Amino acid sequence: MQQFVIQGGQPISGEVIPGGNKNAALKMLPACLLTDEPVTLHNIPDIGDVRVTIDVMRHIGADIAWEKDRKTVTVHAKNIDIERMPLELARKIRASIVFSGPLLARCGRVELPVPGGDKIGERRLDTHIAALEKLGAKVEYQRGIFSMRTDGLVGADILLKEASVTATENTIIAAATARGTTTIRNAASEPHVQNLCHTLNGMGAKIDGVGSNRLIIEGVEKLHGGEARVDADYMEVMSFVGAAAMTGGHLKIKDASPQHLDMVAQVFERLGVRWDTDENDIIVPAKQSLSIIPDIGNRIPVIKAQPWPAFPADVMSIALVVATQCAGAVMLHDWMYESRFFFTDKLVQMGARITLIDPHRVLVQGPSALRGAPFISSPDIRAGMALLLASLAAKGETRIANIQQIDRGYEQVEEKLRALGAKIERIDAHSPSAIEMDAINNQSMPS
Repeated sequence: MQQFVIQGGQPISGEVIPGGNKNAALKMLPACLLTDEPVTLHNIPDIGDVRVTIDVMRHIGADIAWEKDRKTVTVHAKNIDIERMPLELARKIRASIVFSGPLLARCGRVELPVPGGDKIGERRLDTHIAALEKLGAKVEYQRGIFSMRTDGLVGADILLKEASVTATENTIIAAATARGTTTIRNAASEPHVQNLCHTLNGMGAKIDGVGSNRLIIEGVEKLHGGEARVDADYMEVMSFVGAAAMTGGHLKIKDASPQHLDMVAQVFERLGVRWDTDENDIIVPAKQSLSIIPDIGNRIPVIKAQPWPAFPADVMSIALVVATQCAGAVMLHDWMYESRFFFTDKLVQMGARITLIDPHRVLVQGPSALRGAPFISSPDIRAGMALLLASLAAKGETRIANIQQIDRGYEQVEEKLRALGAKIERIDAHSPSAIEMDAINNQSMPS
């Protein structure tokens, strides 16, 4: 099992190029199954979840080729064999449900497992199923397997019961070649949703209202091949912003798509973190105030996750760890996922002053002098990156296990950080036994 070993206290400075948006790539790839012509996608991140998605597509007959730079993928789904769907492989990723949209449209049926992925709380699939049924799919569920069939998808007026990102994307893909017109109301409008819409339009789809919560999709008989680019991953961009701010470094993040970060910038300014933009680049100055701005009447401010264009839930873990280094108090509230903040005990072990109020809310009081931890484990992608940022800012050595969770969302993160001055190594190591863990925890408790 691999671990990261980090020697903290080094400023993160220099220039870095973030990877492509994971959540965009995981929907744009299955969308390529709608056509039997080649589709080329640029700036695809070579990460765990993407590799699993590509493996699933290859199993069912898609011909997929990586370019030498491992940034560009060409998908040619000329022939699809739905009988070869690898259920156990598809179970490993959260985005596997998105195969239902293109395969119902292309093949008229599909079997898929309940998705796996992050352990940040329950993500029900009712919104997906309701939308697909509106389009004419018949869905049965038994023993963890969804069986879906259709005699032909037909456009419909769909009001999503929640602005679910993945359900919106799945419905868009399914409706692109459905007969007639589909209207999706209460649609999600995140950057990756927009990226998917522009990709499909480039393949001949007719999607209007991109970037709004009301999409109108005029179904077309057939999509053709095309070419598209995955936008920068704003979660990775904000991770590098956090690393620079927490370690006092000066950082230039190139090709960062700053047009998607207006609300995130407002929230981080409340934490005393700001950046400048230079066309498509973000520049994080070395001198940050790191002082939390209270609400009117000196009240503790609240950072609350909301549907786009408000503050995104996936940046919540990064905001939390940055707040540990900011003077003042702030409450963070993620009402979407009941396990989002369950990694904060590890930050407390490192010296952070965090109170878990309930599964959805935490109170952070800073600044805290973080210290290295002999052994901590990454429970999910975003929490893993938050622990990595804490380790970069901490005094001493930290070891992070279960880093395959971080690898699922961040491409070659240790190499990028080393190029910016971090002391970080990836090693092969065994996980501590229960007895060793007790000794570690007792040793690491403050006196």
